[in-house]
Amino acid sequence: MASNKAARDGEKIWKTNIDKVNAELVTLTYGTMVAQLCSDFNNRYGEVNKQLDKMGYNIGMRLIEDFFARSGAQRCSSFKETAETISKIGFKMFLNITPAVANWSADNKSFSLIFDENPLADFVELPNDGRAQDELWFSNIFCGILRGALEMVQMQVEAHYVSDVLRGNDTTELRVTLLRYMEDEMPPDDE
Repeated sequence: MASNKAARDGEKIWKTNIDKVNAELVTLTYGTMVAQLCSDFNNRYGEVNKQLDKMGYNIGMRLIEDFFARSGAQRCSSFKETAETISKIGFKMFLNITPAVANWSADNKSFSLIFDENPLADFVELPNDGRAQDELWFSNIFCGILRGALEMVQMQVEAHYVSDVLRGNDTTELRVTLLRYMEDEMPPDDE
């Protein structure tokens, strides 16, 4: 089955083709960045979420090249295959986690990634100001990364969090919806 092959490929790539970085260093650096954004935007968490998404989008646009170079993966033939590849190869390759793919919509254009673990959220407590629990999506950078990476392979998607254990929910769920397949387009300012 393609899902099992993707899982094996992700594990092999993680073990052989990836330079490792200390997970605690990444976690603490990311947490410091989010804290600084909260400070810069005076705890306007909607703005912090937008900035994290924007940063992630820019990372995703570049990360996809590294993904293809290291994984040897080919273009996926369906959105379901794309979801499995993201979960079992992409997240495994870069973060050594494998979120579950679940909750497919009837038209197969929307799915959820369910995170059992989130290395960005280790050691994290949201600010206790009465608003962060309802407004801040701490790992919103993942939404932008997915949008940016998938746009580079001609898939326009919308990604958002449905729940997060940091907010007191039972699970962390990120919802991804395919909006459209894009044609090969030149950016508006290029000739």
